[in-house]
Amino acid sequence: MRTDQSRPGISRRRLLRGAGVALTLPWMESLRIANGAAKTVSSKPPVRTAFIYFPNGVWEKAWVPETTGADYTLSPSLEPIADVRDSVLVVSGLDKKNSHGGDGHYAKTANFLTGMPVAKTTGKDISSGGISIDQRIAERFRGQTPLPSLELGTEPVISGIDSNVGYTRLYGSNISWQSATRPVAKEINPRMVYERLFGKSITASTASAEASAESYRNLLDFVLEDAKGVRSRLGRDDQFKLDEYLDSVRGVEQRIEFATKNSESRRDFNLLPAESLALAKPGVPGDFREHIQIMLDLMVLAFQSDATRVSSFMFANDVSGRNFSFLDGVSGGHHELSHHENNESKIAQYQRINRWHTEQFANLLRKLKSIPEGESTLLDHCMIVFGSSMSDGNRHDPDNLPILVGGKGGGTLQTGQHVAVEGMVPLCNLYLTMLQKMGFEDPQFGDSNGTIAGI
Repeated sequence: MRTDQSRPGISRRRLLRGAGVALTLPWMESLRIANGAAKTVSSKPPVRTAFIYFPNGVWEKAWVPETTGADYTLSPSLEPIADVRDSVLVVSGLDKKNSHGGDGHYAKTANFLTGMPVAKTTGKDISSGGISIDQRIAERFRGQTPLPSLELGTEPVISGIDSNVGYTRLYGSNISWQSATRPVAKEINPRMVYERLFGKSITASTASAEASAESYRNLLDFVLEDAKGVRSRLGRDDQFKLDEYLDSVRGVEQRIEFATKNSESRRDFNLLPAESLALAKPGVPGDFREHIQIMLDLMVLAFQSDATRVSSFMFANDVSGRNFSFLDGVSGGHHELSHHENNESKIAQYQRINRWHTEQFANLLRKLKSIPEGESTLLDHCMIVFGSSMSDGNRHDPDNLPILVGGKGGGTLQTGQHVAVEGMVPLCNLYLTMLQKMGFEDPQFGDSNGTIAGI
């Protein structure tokens, strides 16, 4: 097992230990001030960033608010953020000029976080044009957290060639890039994510779902004694915070265990065969909605415990045929409905899918907002970018991108407003603005040509 000294930046006072498990604790004032611990725990919570991607664009008329400023009226697709709108920045008018060429999807997805030209290829000579913004941030904090970054998704990476456009399908499966030619593998299995975060298998055996259930041991059982000792040294507010955190870990753990026993019962035949088969593996929830919720809850736990300060999440691969028939009034796959051809019935279904994605984003923000951290909340110390690599899925336009930013970035973001930029402003201008608000001295990122004023 790794020692405290072998994990730079991680204070022993912020860990629970037992039976080879090291469970990182959330930021607590009591631990910061007790016994000189202020020397090892920052007096100010760190800023966390996340980049959340959904495929196939939006129906713009139901997405972009008609007015700007703090008094803007929420559009139908953005109504789910109503109760957290003060913590959300709506940005319209952003563009990705390096996606105007190429195909409809792959040349737009692969550079969602790089902004640079994507090489057209069917083989191994891939290029996203450069490092992605999440990995640039991960470079800065490497060694300060157990994980430099956390890449999540719900559908596996798909290789092979899309013969219709002459691009490798790999481009539609990745938004995080360590370099132009090296994508960062995302994890779609919640159990594997859990083990990365906490370093202990949920089950001692994975031979079958039945054997898995019989051998189940909760991670918290291993650290319970240490937790009791730490709890006795905390103030009342931090005791409550610790109890809530441990309950959240236990809840996610139990939901993953349930998914392990029920994952093989469903397959979505609207997906590519390789995708559908991968999603039938143990540990992957059979219900897409539950899969999304668990992955976002794991992201919350990762941020709450400072296991990492940057994450990315793909709701689905681009050109995803994910079936959304679980929504009232929707039948068929997402990609098919995004090609609405101005058919009113398809548009209505497409917009319902857009709204559902916004609901998931809003749910994430509410969870982050419910967690006290310092004198504010975890959400106040986040910058969560949520968006797609194109505007209208029928036209495949890479301009006027649908972009929201949740969280106040440690007090650096002016949220609660709609900012409409004009003049082909690069999406990377937003990324550069975020970097500079985090203290980076980068003069440029991707194809940026400045920062965005007023945010």
